[in-house]
This record gives sequence, C-alpha cells and structure tokens, in this order.
Amino acid sequence: MTNEKLQQSVGLVKTNIVTIPLPPEGFTLEGGGVLHELQVAYETYGTLSSARDNAILICHAISGDAHVAGYHSPDDKHPGWWDDMIGPGKGIDTHRSFVVCANILGGCKGTTGPASINPATRRPYGSDFPAITLGDMVRAHYLLLQHLGINKLYAVIGGSFGGMQVLEWGIRYPDLVDRCICIASAASLSTQALAFDIVGREVITSDPAWSGGNYYGTGKMPKDGLAAARMIGHITYLSPEIMTTKFGRRKKDMPSLERFNTRFEVESYLQYQGEKFVERFDSNSYLHITHAMDSYDLAETYGDLRTAFSKLKARVLVVALSSDWLFPPEQSLEIATALVQMGKRVSYCLLKAPYGHDAFLVDIEHLSKVIQTFLGPGASAAPTLPPVAVKSGDYDVLAGLIEPRSRVLDLGCGNGDLLALLTHNRKSAGLGVDIDLQHLIAAMDKGLDVFQGDIDADLSMIPDQAYDYVILSQTLQVVRKTREVLLEMLRIAREGIVSFPNFANWINRTHLGLTGRMPKSNSLPFEWYNTPNIHHATLKDFLELCRNENIRVTNLIPLADNPISRTLVKAGLWNLGAERVLVKITRA
Repeated sequence: MTNEKLQQSVGLVKTNIVTIPLPPEGFTLEGGGVLHELQVAYETYGTLSSARDNAILICHAISGDAHVAGYHSPDDKHPGWWDDMIGPGKGIDTHRSFVVCANILGGCKGTTGPASINPATRRPYGSDFPAITLGDMVRAHYLLLQHLGINKLYAVIGGSFGGMQVLEWGIRYPDLVDRCICIASAASLSTQALAFDIVGREVITSDPAWSGGNYYGTGKMPKDGLAAARMIGHITYLSPEIMTTKFGRRKKDMPSLERFNTRFEVESYLQYQGEKFVERFDSNSYLHITHAMDSYDLAETYGDLRTAFSKLKARVLVVALSSDWLFPPEQSLEIATALVQMGKRVSYCLLKAPYGHDAFLVDIEHLSKVIQTFLGPGASAAPTLPPVAVKSGDYDVLAGLIEPRSRVLDLGCGNGDLLALLTHNRKSAGLGVDIDLQHLIAAMDKGLDVFQGDIDADLSMIPDQAYDYVILSQTLQVVRKTREVLLEMLRIAREGIVSFPNFANWINRTHLGLTGRMPKSNSLPFEWYNTPNIHHATLKDFLELCRNENIRVTNLIPLADNPISRTLVKAGLWNLGAERVLVKITRA
C-alpha cells in the first residue's frame, strides 16, 4: 500500500467488538430462540457531529463484514470492500458524515454467530445456534447504535442483501431514519435466486465434513461444500456479457488435469473464488444468512408492498443495475412503484452497468455521483437558498396556473428547474420523471424527487388521481404515444398543463416556404436529421385532438417573443403568431 492510497482512503482503521448489554431474558429472536450474549463487530469513519445528526449506517451483503473502508495495517494490500465509495470527498464523504458499518448477526467476523462460544456450554454453538431472520439482524444493529449513543440516522445504505436491510430499517424504525438508499435489491428473492441458494446450501450440508454443523474442533472443515456453494453464487454476481468478455471459451495451458476438469479459464476463475472464500468465511454462517435472506418477503409479511411501506417516513433512493439478473431491475422498480403509490418521497434510477450484480461494488462511477447527490450536504449543513432567478419566462407563466401547495408530477422534468421553481415559489410537492440519468442527477441536486422512466411506457405505476397537476412542458413533441400520454395525464391528475412549440408559427411557415428547408428556431433548435422531436404539432392540431378525445381546454396561453408574433397574437391570430403554446386541460 502506498501513502497516496492511504491518503485517498479513511486511512488506518480498526474493527471494534462490543458486548451489547442485554436484559435478563436475553436477546429474543423472531423465530423463538434466545441469545444470552450478543457481540457485534463494527468500524466507524469520520466524526460524529455535536448534534449527532450525521450518522450513516452501511448494511453489507451476504459475505461482507464491518471492514467497508480503509486499511487495517500499513502492509494491508486490500482495503475495505467499498473503499472506492467511502472516504474523503467520495460518494459517501467522511468529511461530512460519520459512517458506521457492522457485521450482521450470524456472521463470522466478530458478531455473534454459529462459530461463537455458547455461554451455556463454553463451546462453539454449531448446530445449537438458533434460526435468525433479517429482522433479528436489524434489531441487533439497532442495539449497537443505541450503545454508541446514536438515536438518529441521516441515512441507511446497502446493496443486495444489504438493500433488504435498508428497507427493514425504514419500515421498523420510521422515526429513526431520514434517508434510505436501496441498491440492486428486492422485497423478496425471485424463484431463480432462491434456487441458487437452495443448491448452495445443499452442497454444504452434503459435505461429510459438515457433521450436522458440529465441525468445530474436529480438525475437518466442510471446505469443498463451501467452495462449491461460493462458485455457484459467484456465477449469479456476473452478467453473461462480462462472463463472455472476461473468459469466453478461452483455455489455459495446463500440463495435466484431474479427470473431468477442463482447461477453460472460467473454471480456474471459479475455483479460485471458491478457495478464497473458504479462507475467510464459515459454512454455518453461510447457511444461516442465506436462509434468512430467502425467508425475507415483505409482501407476505404485510399482505402487499404498499401496506409494508405505509409507516415509512424516510426519503428513499432505489437504484437498479441494468445487467443484474440476480436482483433484476424489475424488482427495484417494484419497490419504487409501491412507494410512489403510497405517496412516499422516492427517487429511482437505472444505471447502465455491464458487470451484473457485482457492479455496485466495482463499477461505481455513476453510482457514487447518484449517492453523493441524493445525500446532499448533510443534516448539519446550512440549508440551500431558493433560486433568485428563473431561466425561462415560460416557467413564470406556467407557475401562475398552479395552485399553491399542490401535488405536481412533471413529465420530462429535465434538470428540475421547473419543479424547483414550483417547490420554492408555490410550495408544491412533486415528482419529476425523465429518462436521462444526468438530468435526474441535476434534479436531485436541487433536493427533488425524481423517477427514471419512459413517459410513453412507465406511467401505469402511478395511481389514479394521485396528483393535482401533471405537467408536460416542452416535451409533447418528443412523446411517441401523444394521445395515450394525454389521457394518462388526466387519469393521474385532475388537471394537466401542456406546453409545446407551435409549428404553424409564421416564422416557420415563411422559412419553409422561402427556403424549402425545415425551419430552426429557439423553440425548434435542431437540424432535421438529429432532432429528438418526432411530432411537429400546431395549435390547431392539438385542439382537434382534444375535441376528439373529449378533453376540455380550460386555459390557452399563446407565447411569443418576436414583435411580429406578438402583434399577430394580439390580433387573435394565435395559430399564426404563437411561437409556443401553453394549454391547461381537464376531462370534459
């Protein structure tokens, strides 16, 4: 390790192990078992503020541990498992935040688990270790935070199995958590993911050295079973594309092979991953933790996801990974959709990441920016001031059509300028929808809730009459299914507000008539061959569509910048003079 790497991280760190004070009846587990002694291993980074309001809890995945960042010694070649994300100036900035990460209950890295000493027998628990749930793990970490004097969490962050813990934190302790970031996770495992875990546990328990879980002190460990389980699991962490790119059908030059082994590079890679895992993990811990993950099912516990999230108060960021087939994007979208339907503050984004499920650990450039933006300056930072100027005069006109303190859905929200204006000047609460990740990041940077989605396809997630207004500002021309989107707007809200460039403006007509070429203007600034606009509408076209679809126009405002255009508008020649049109609509 170089000094440069040390300086770029949180530096040298130490794993602490604390014995949690328990009541006489012990730590009662949700399955009915009891632990009469509870130890938790944890690490911390950064400084807890005097107000104790800047604590962030990191929840790790199945095989993770408390060592999430920094180095254990000057000779340590391997930093914590999320060192690229946590540290000075990084996505989770330790200059601003006090970061805590703890090994989960049932683990094998210092927290009480099957390999721990049973105080009743003074021998390792082994097969006597009781069944545990994800809820038990969260409660154990809650006791740790209480022990550390932390009664408020600015954020809880986790990926994969850690993301499930994040959801449980938000549901179980709604007054404790301000923000939740759930990455590449789910409210329950898919059947395919369950199948991989089931096979993994089967190969461990089929290893003769497992001895029913009582292998401690025998001199024999179920290494073959655990290594095979890890190999099976590791296949699910990588995408097919990365497997093909990284290995394909390439072979290694090997002098000799055992029977049925191959020379394929992918086999050597998986064997290496299995061997490494055996050196640092315990088979019984793997069995207990995967079983707890498989059993977690929010919809089953609460009846449905919406009910599960009914008491949640935190702002939530849900992040999906495009190439993840272990926790596919559809499962993250399901979580985000349920939160939207319950009227919770939620942002959702889908990151293009070729590495599969492991991308949140290794391909973090965009993830780091998204997390950093969502976290903002932190609880102790001075509040940001509202904007003092508006870039577009059209926004002022549009804002005048919005009643104060309304709920607003902005379709094609761009960088969030309009929503920010409505939030500050009209005290509105709302959600922005856009397909571009950079737009979402810019909007989140303004403290807004945003949802990455396709306006043409992703509006069905929003329940009927969930908003007072749906806005489609300068976006109508890029929508593919214009009619369907307008009808969806009026299903979602009592009123819609649409603005669009008027292609029938005299400037466009003159340019086309005199030059024979497609016009360009401030409202239509693109060349014909690279324009995102797929429907060039006129005011008359739009009004006819409204008549045909039984849509009532309650307010129509022609907008013009050119002096001649303004004169034509004043004369009542709106279709000829208006450069842009602002229309308020409702159901007839």
